[in-house]
Amino acid sequence: MKLKCATRALDLSSCKVMGIINATPDSFSDGGRNLSTAKAVQSALQMIEQGAEIIDIGGESSRPGAESVTLEDELSRVIPVIKLLRSKSNIPISIDTVKPEVMRAAVAAGADIINDISALSAPGAIEVAKESGAAVCLMHMQGKPQTMQENPEYGDVVIDVAEYLKQRIENCVKAGIGTDQIILDPGFGFGKTTEHNYKLFAKLDSIVDMGYPVLVGVSRKSMIGNIIDKPVEQRLAGGLALAANAVKFGAAIIRTHDVAETCDACKVTMELMKYYDQRGQSR
Repeated sequence: MKLKCATRALDLSSCKVMGIINATPDSFSDGGRNLSTAKAVQSALQMIEQGAEIIDIGGESSRPGAESVTLEDELSRVIPVIKLLRSKSNIPISIDTVKPEVMRAAVAAGADIINDISALSAPGAIEVAKESGAAVCLMHMQGKPQTMQENPEYGDVVIDVAEYLKQRIENCVKAGIGTDQIILDPGFGFGKTTEHNYKLFAKLDSIVDMGYPVLVGVSRKSMIGNIIDKPVEQRLAGGLALAANAVKFGAAIIRTHDVAETCDACKVTMELMKYYDQRGQSR
């Protein structure tokens, strides 16, 4: 499977690890660690050495309850990082934003993928994405970050998420975005209870079966913490368990803060899968 993104094609025939760089003061796990351009790029280069094959850069926290930031602040956080990283590496760069203006500037600075938690729902976002030629990651979210965890409800979380993503795909394709430019993200932790998250994860193959690369981002999230009752900095083992299962269920991209360990988990899982047939039975 080849993903068309701007001027390159990304081979997704094997699962890729996406390293997270939050150039923010308030992200739930690593807020404040990469506020300077130099530190953010240093962190990204370290992730690349550890095996990351995509770097995702964001300048606005989307944790539950997070406040929005101004366009100027977000641009000042992410554009210098993208430019400097692009000058030092040819790695595919993803911009994590909901703002069309940031999308446009980020791709012009060297980004290849637009990763939007609102699935290009802001006015003008689909048009900007189409014009940019970048790949797009369409994520499901119920509500907004400020209120999404207050009382999320679904008829059937798997069906509801799939139907939402189908609608967003249709809108993108109608606007001229190629089907080979689209990634899907079920949006674990975005307007979902712990039960919703695990029901959706257990049926991840139903999202994979839609025929598009699927990104899974569960690194250090509360869906892990609520099960093992441990703080953010002690959720690595739980995150690796979910990452391995995501690979088994067919995920194409694993988004993580913990690149080295996640790369190891993914490699071992992919090796094991060589010895299983399509029904999950050992050969």
